Amino acid sequence: MIYLDNAATTYPKPRPVIDAVTRALRVYGANPGRSGYSMSIATSEEVYRCRTAAAGFFNAPGPECVAFTVNCTNAVNYVLKGLLKPGDHAVVSSLEHNAVMRPLDALREKGVTFTKAELFPGDNDSTVDSFRKAINGRTKLIICTHASNVWGIRLPVERIAALAHEYGIRMAVDCAQSAGVLPIDINGSGIDYLCAAGHKGLYGPMGTGMLIAPDGGSLATVIEGGTGTQSALSSQPVTMPDRMESGTQNVPGIAGLRAGIEFVKARGIKNINRHEMEIIRYMYDEMSKMKYIRLYTRQPQPEYYVPVLSFNVGSIPSETAGRLFAEKGIAVRAGLHCAPEAHRFMGTQENGAVRVAPSVFTGIGEAKQFLFALGRIARDNH
Repeated sequence: MIYLDNAATTYPKPRPVIDAVTRALRVYGANPGRSGYSMSIATSEEVYRCRTAAAGFFNAPGPECVAFTVNCTNAVNYVLKGLLKPGDHAVVSSLEHNAVMRPLDALREKGVTFTKAELFPGDNDSTVDSFRKAINGRTKLIICTHASNVWGIRLPVERIAALAHEYGIRMAVDCAQSAGVLPIDINGSGIDYLCAAGHKGLYGPMGTGMLIAPDGGSLATVIEGGTGTQSALSSQPVTMPDRMESGTQNVPGIAGLRAGIEFVKARGIKNINRHEMEIIRYMYDEMSKMKYIRLYTRQPQPEYYVPVLSFNVGSIPSETAGRLFAEKGIAVRAGLHCAPEAHRFMGTQENGAVRVAPSVFTGIGEAKQFLFALGRIARDNH
C-alpha cells in the first residue's frame, strides 16, 4: 500500500516509537504518581521525561506546562470550555476544523458568540487585518488553526498572537497539522494555549495529544478526578499539569510520543519539511499538467503552506475517487475532512475533495505511482 493519508495520522511509525510502546507495556506497568514502589516511580519518571522532551521541543517555560490529552481535539475543548463564559466572544478563522467549530457551536447555546475572520492566502497583512476587524469589546480569545488540514494554508499565528495581546486577548492555536512539520516556539510566538496531536507530525501513537499552556492553571476544568496529588482536596488541583490530567494516563502512548519527538528532533524539522514540501510540490506541478484535475491553491510555497494538497478529478465525486485509489492500493482521504468551514472557503462543500499528504517516509517513487494512478482514474472516468 502507498500511504498518503498522513494528515490524518502518520504511517508507518518509526521503529523507536514501536519499541518504546512495547517496552512501556513490559516495564512501565504501574500507575504513575500513585505509589512509592519502584515500578510506579519508574513509570512516573518516564512520563516526566516525555513532558521534558515536549517542553524543550516547543520551547515552553517548563515541563509542568505540558498536559497530556487523548488527542488535539481534547486539548482544544479544554481551552474553549475552560476559558469562555456566557457573554464572551471568540474569533476564529474561515478554515477551522470541527475540533474548534463544534465546541463553539455547543458553547453558543450557553451564550458564547464568535466571528469568523476571512483569510487571504499569501497575503498575511490582509489576513491579520481581517482578524483585527473581527475583534469586539467582548472578545476573550482568538483561536485558529496553524495550518489547514484540507488546503495546507498556513496562518501567520505569531502576528495574530501579537494582535491578540495588543487587545488583552488570549491566543490559542490548533497545531494538529503543524507540530513536527513547522518550528513552533511557544515562548517566542505569543501562543498562550498550544494544542497538538501526538500521532501526526510527531509520529507518536494514536490516542496521544498535548495542551501546552504556561497559564493553564487559570482554565476552568472540563473533567475532574484523581490526580495522585492533593488527594485530600475535594476540588481539582489548580496547578498544571494536574489540573488537566484526571485518571490513569496512557503511559504506553506517552512513551511512544517521547520516542516520536526524539525522532523528529534527530531528523530535524527543517529537513522533514523540506523533504515533504519537495514531494508535494512535485505532485502539484505534475497534476497541474493533467487533464481533468482541479487544483484549488497556488503551488505550495513553504512560507505559506504545509505539505498537504487537496484536489478533485473532473466531475467524479471525491469519495468515488477515494475508492478508486483504494482499489489501486493507494490510501488517500476523500470527503469533507471534518472541516466543512475549509470546504466552504473554497466552494467544495458539496463534493468535498481528495487529499494527499506525504510523510518523512514517502519517496519520490511513491509519488510517481500515485500520479500514474491518478492519470488512469482521470482518463478511465471521462
